[in-house]
Amino acid sequence: MINLKLTRMLHKIALIYTWLVRTLLIWLPDQPAIMRFRGWLYGFMMAGCGTNFQVSASVVLRCLENISVGRDVYLAPGVVLNASGPINLHDEVMVGFNSLLVSGNHSARNRSFRFGAPVLGEIKIGYGSWIAGNCTVLAGANMGTCCVLAANSVCSKKVADFLIFGGVPAKLIGSVEMR
Repeated sequence: MINLKLTRMLHKIALIYTWLVRTLLIWLPDQPAIMRFRGWLYGFMMAGCGTNFQVSASVVLRCLENISVGRDVYLAPGVVLNASGPINLHDEVMVGFNSLLVSGNHSARNRSFRFGAPVLGEIKIGYGSWIAGNCTVLAGANMGTCCVLAANSVCSKKVADFLIFGGVPAKLIGSVEMR
């Protein structure tokens, strides 16, 4: 019981902290040094945060305590990470403009989704992967190493290493050519 109360209190503190960081720094331009500073500040309340975490001004992060990022991660303008469940972004991951990563989903109760219990799942994005602009990544998504999720796509499943997926729902398009 005490653990649950402590968890809820830490969650509320993290929400206030996120709001404070975003409100104080949103007016600063998206220059690498400033984006690294934002990332560094967010990192204090995150589950894990590597070096050179760059966060654009208009990024929205929810439930910092469930977000873990590696080194050299970049979040473009308009990105939303709603981490009801764990979200893990490995090293050198890029998330493009206006993309949404949400690790929770709704369930129906009495023929309505309004009061159904949340269904949580983990999101894992592997080393060097790229989520292009306007993508949605849902609970249960697991992208491997050096994968691409093409623009305007929806991913909710496992994607093997070095593959390009796209569409709604995301399907195999091709493989990544290494140079």
